[in-house]
Amino acid sequence: MNFSLESLYKWYRDVIRNPKYRWWVIGGSLLYLISPLDISPDIFPIIGWIDDGVIAGLLVAELSQVLLTRLKGKKETAPVDPVDAEVAANATAAEGSFVDVNAVAMK
Repeated sequence: MNFSLESLYKWYRDVIRNPKYRWWVIGGSLLYLISPLDISPDIFPIIGWIDDGVIAGLLVAELSQVLLTRLKGKKETAPVDPVDAEVAANATAAEGSFVDVNAVAMK
Protein backbone atom coordinates (compact mmCIF):
# COMPACT_ATOMS: atom_id res chain seq x y z
CA MET A 1 0.00 0.00 0.00
CA ASN A 2 1.43 3.31 -1.09
CA PHE A 3 0.66 6.13 1.36
CA SER A 4 1.19 9.76 0.49
CA LEU A 5 -0.08 13.12 1.59
CA GLU A 6 -1.72 13.57 -1.82
CA SER A 7 -3.73 10.34 -1.49
CA LEU A 8 -4.83 11.37 2.01
CA TYR A 9 -5.96 14.76 0.71
CA LYS A 10 -7.85 13.15 -2.20
CA TRP A 11 -9.63 10.79 0.22
CA TYR A 12 -10.48 13.75 2.48
CA ARG A 13 -11.94 15.76 -0.43
CA ASP A 14 -14.07 12.82 -1.51
CA VAL A 15 -15.40 12.36 2.02
CA ILE A 16 -16.15 16.06 2.45
CA ARG A 17 -18.09 16.20 -0.82
CA ASN A 18 -20.45 13.52 0.42
CA PRO A 19 -23.10 15.20 2.60
CA LYS A 20 -23.70 11.96 4.48
CA TYR A 21 -20.25 12.23 6.06
CA ARG A 22 -20.36 15.99 6.64
CA TRP A 23 -21.97 15.56 10.07
CA TRP A 24 -19.30 13.01 11.01
CA VAL A 25 -16.59 15.55 10.15
CA ILE A 26 -18.37 18.25 12.16
CA GLY A 27 -18.82 15.93 15.16
CA GLY A 28 -15.26 14.66 14.97
CA SER A 29 -13.81 18.14 14.81
CA LEU A 30 -15.92 19.25 17.79
CA LEU A 31 -14.80 16.20 19.74
CA TYR A 32 -11.15 16.91 18.88
CA LEU A 33 -11.40 20.53 20.00
CA ILE A 34 -13.09 19.59 23.30
CA SER A 35 -10.82 16.61 23.99
CA PRO A 36 -7.69 17.13 26.12
CA LEU A 37 -5.73 14.90 23.72
CA ASP A 38 -4.04 16.69 20.82
CA ILE A 39 -1.65 15.84 18.03
CA SER A 40 0.62 18.53 19.44
CA PRO A 41 -0.08 19.64 23.03
CA ASP A 42 -1.06 23.25 23.68
CA ILE A 43 1.83 23.55 26.15
CA PHE A 44 4.07 24.44 23.19
CA PRO A 45 2.98 28.00 22.37
CA ILE A 46 2.69 28.25 18.58
CA ILE A 47 3.06 24.64 17.44
CA GLY A 48 0.40 23.50 19.89
CA TRP A 49 -2.14 25.98 18.54
CA ILE A 50 -1.65 25.19 14.85
CA ASP A 51 -3.49 21.85 14.91
CA ASP A 52 -6.38 23.39 16.86
CA GLY A 53 -6.52 26.26 14.36
CA VAL A 54 -6.67 23.90 11.40
CA ILE A 55 -9.45 21.84 12.98
CA ALA A 56 -11.36 24.99 13.97
CA GLY A 57 -11.06 26.25 10.39
CA LEU A 58 -12.38 22.93 9.11
CA LEU A 59 -15.30 23.13 11.55
CA VAL A 60 -16.19 26.69 10.50
CA ALA A 61 -15.99 25.76 6.80
CA GLU A 62 -18.25 22.75 7.22
CA LEU A 63 -20.79 24.58 9.37
CA SER A 64 -20.92 27.44 6.87
CA GLN A 65 -21.55 24.96 4.04
CA VAL A 66 -24.40 23.39 5.98
CA LEU A 67 -25.90 26.78 6.82
CA LEU A 68 -25.59 28.08 3.25
CA THR A 69 -27.22 24.94 1.91
CA ARG A 70 -30.09 25.30 4.37
CA LEU A 71 -30.51 29.01 3.66
CA LYS A 72 -30.64 28.43 -0.07
CA GLY A 73 -33.35 25.87 0.53
CA LYS A 74 -31.58 23.15 -1.39
CA LYS A 75 -31.53 19.56 -0.33
CA GLU A 76 -27.97 18.41 0.42
CA THR A 77 -26.68 16.50 -2.57
CA ALA A 78 -23.26 15.55 -3.78
CA PRO A 79 -21.80 18.35 -5.90
CA VAL A 80 -21.74 17.94 -9.65
CA ASP A 81 -18.40 17.71 -11.38
CA PRO A 82 -17.71 21.22 -12.79
CA VAL A 83 -16.71 19.80 -16.18
CA ASP A 84 -19.99 17.87 -16.48
CA ALA A 85 -21.96 20.95 -15.41
CA GLU A 86 -20.22 23.07 -18.04
CA VAL A 87 -20.85 20.49 -20.75
CA ALA A 88 -24.51 20.27 -19.78
CA ALA A 89 -24.83 24.07 -19.75
CA ASN A 90 -23.20 24.33 -23.17
CA ALA A 91 -25.47 21.59 -24.50
CA THR A 92 -28.55 23.41 -23.24
CA ALA A 93 -27.34 26.69 -24.70
CA ALA A 94 -26.52 25.14 -28.08
CA GLU A 95 -29.97 23.49 -28.40
CA GLY A 96 -29.22 20.48 -30.54
CA SER A 97 -25.65 21.14 -31.63
CA PHE A 98 -24.34 18.85 -28.87
CA VAL A 99 -23.15 15.40 -29.94
CA ASP A 100 -22.63 12.70 -27.33
CA VAL A 101 -19.61 10.57 -28.23
CA ASN A 102 -18.26 7.58 -26.38
CA ALA A 103 -14.55 7.78 -27.18
CA VAL A 104 -12.26 4.76 -27.00
CA ALA A 105 -8.48 5.03 -26.77
CA MET A 106 -6.63 3.44 -29.68
CA LYS A 107 -3.27 1.72 -29.24
